[in-house]
Amino acid sequence: MSDDDRPRVRYEKRDGVAHVTIDRPAVLNAMDLRTHEELAAVWDDYEADDALQVAVLTGAGDRSFSVGQDLRERAQLNAAGAAPTTFGSRGQPGWPRLTERFDLSKPVIARVDGYALGGGFELALACDIIVASDRSVFALPEVRLGLVPGAGGAFRLARQLPLKQAMGYLLTGRRMTADVALRAGLVNDVVPADGLDACVTGWTDDLVRAAPLAVRAIKEAVLRSLDLPLPEAFAATYGWEQRRMHSEDAVEGPRAFAEQRPPRWRGR
Repeated sequence: MSDDDRPRVRYEKRDGVAHVTIDRPAVLNAMDLRTHEELAAVWDDYEADDALQVAVLTGAGDRSFSVGQDLRERAQLNAAGAAPTTFGSRGQPGWPRLTERFDLSKPVIARVDGYALGGGFELALACDIIVASDRSVFALPEVRLGLVPGAGGAFRLARQLPLKQAMGYLLTGRRMTADVALRAGLVNDVVPADGLDACVTGWTDDLVRAAPLAVRAIKEAVLRSLDLPLPEAFAATYGWEQRRMHSEDAVEGPRAFAEQRPPRWRGR
């Protein structure tokens, strides 16, 4: 089967975990427009399926998470007179992409092994947790290509690093090793490649054990309040917190603790 015919994304569900794999290893998991369309359908399904509590996003093979936009396709689109792109993906295939799904209520873990460049790094930055192998490399090289980090890299990196560090990487396209990313606080864990899956499983096991409504409430509250003064953050109304506060799970947790047994979460 040719690359034109193969699905770009593998999507598997196992034990409450959605496993999402960008499956174009021959081009280092570069993302063409069809990849974005397939990923959008995956994120729709993940959000809607209450049996799923966490998603793991990765790239096929052992060389690359993703090197971002398929530049060969972009060059062809430019030659055909396609409109230039800028920040955001509104009006393009796969919108809203993960980088703009600001209301995605469940956590996503980026499993990074190898290159996370351009849009690939932007995908990882949009995830809630990043686990990387020690051979991983991160960069936003758009400036060297006459482009901008249009999938949010310019915005997220400056929020997740001190400003001078972020500007250094954004304005030069310099690469960052996994160890540097760990020390900077961009990733949660860096492990040898042969321990990557075990490390990711540790995170997914913990998230599957957590109360699903509490996870959603915390994610929503944290992300919505990042730019709010503390008094406003406390006073704001959060939809998922309203559901958690009035749920059976909010009663079940303290009851299970008092009875010295594991909680039985119902997600309602």
